[in-house]
Amino acid sequence: MISLLDDPDMEVFQQISSELISLGRDVVPMLEEAWETSFDPIMQERIENIIHKIQFDGVKDELRSWALHDSEDLLNGALLVARYQYPDLDEDAVRSELNRIKRDIWIELGEFMTPQEKIMIMNRVIFEREGFTGNTANFHAPQNSFIHTVIETRKGNPLLLSVIYMILARQLDLPVYGINLPEHFILAYKDDSGVAKATHTYPEAGVVFYINAFNKGSIFLKGDIDQFLKKLGLKQEPGFYTPCSNVQIIRRMVLNLSNSWQKLGETEKANEVAELLNFLPEQLSE
Repeated sequence: MISLLDDPDMEVFQQISSELISLGRDVVPMLEEAWETSFDPIMQERIENIIHKIQFDGVKDELRSWALHDSEDLLNGALLVARYQYPDLDEDAVRSELNRIKRDIWIELGEFMTPQEKIMIMNRVIFEREGFTGNTANFHAPQNSFIHTVIETRKGNPLLLSVIYMILARQLDLPVYGINLPEHFILAYKDDSGVAKATHTYPEAGVVFYINAFNKGSIFLKGDIDQFLKKLGLKQEPGFYTPCSNVQIIRRMVLNLSNSWQKLGETEKANEVAELLNFLPEQLSE
């Protein structure tokens, strides 16, 4: 079938293409081999498009499955988004690097530290020692939405820095959650034990304080969010103060990525990646 991909009859080509796509990822190595041995640019382009369609369909299926059955694993969700653009992504390398950073934090954490002291340790390792920082120079760059490139460059947008921070915190059993704030993304340190609620900045939701990963993990309070929303002319909705789901986080990651490509004039790619939102419904049913 692959040898017939250069058939000038579009009906024949479409039929062969559909059959190859239906075979899924198993056929990709053979397609790649055919691309390498072909000197026909039309044949190569057709192979590239088929491979991309197979890989894109795979990402859509896996994202849907993740949202339904595995959304507690935020890292896996972030890796799936990255695989849209980087299908050969070395996921083990990402996990290994995060594990290394986690161990460095764990060594310094003490059992009887206060929440603030634990976050200070997190901040020292992530932002001072490891050098993670906000990518203010290229804030809207697509690379800011891929977890592996943020880990490699140590630069990212508020969402990806928060995602990395949250993944590390949760692996260390620290109750850090994402807050889907308009035009920004922040974190909350929660305490549902009911102890010392008088010290909580938002006791209704068990939030002890908030964390701004884009500003080197600075700690702030509910009143600061009030002022931020006031400047934006927005009402104080409960969802702006309380943790969101991992599915909502990955939805926002996809939206950021789509918007980044839109700003670069890559409308086709922006529209394609936006399709992933259809496989990340906020209300899920089997």
